[in-house]
Amino acid sequence: MVPNKPGEADGSESVFDLGGRSRQTLELIADKWAVLILYALSRGTMRHNRLRREIGGISQKMLTKTLRRLERDGLVGREVYPVIPPRVEYSLTPLGETLIRILAELCVWAEEHIEEVETARRDYDAREGP
Repeated sequence: MVPNKPGEADGSESVFDLGGRSRQTLELIADKWAVLILYALSRGTMRHNRLRREIGGISQKMLTKTLRRLERDGLVGREVYPVIPPRVEYSLTPLGETLIRILAELCVWAEEHIEEVETARRDYDAREGP
């Protein structure tokens, strides 16, 4: 539990402030596709098709849209090679790399605690009914 809202002590912005820049920054990575793309790129530079194969269930359109947003936000770099056909590779920027420890912990947590989450869901559903 956090004793104070972030930003309360020093007067800076808080992620709890509606429309605040801190909240907008948090929303950059609060998207499942962004988390998965960034985590996949933590393994190294990848081309579009490899990323799509790595991330089960993502459509080509959603991958492209999310990569463009992450590139705009400075988290992913895009390198276009002047060959025919064109070759494009994606990698984390230094700013994107600052997220990897946090995202790795989140992804590992999800993998380690899925059984407990599923048990809690079953217990809840049994109590609450359909």
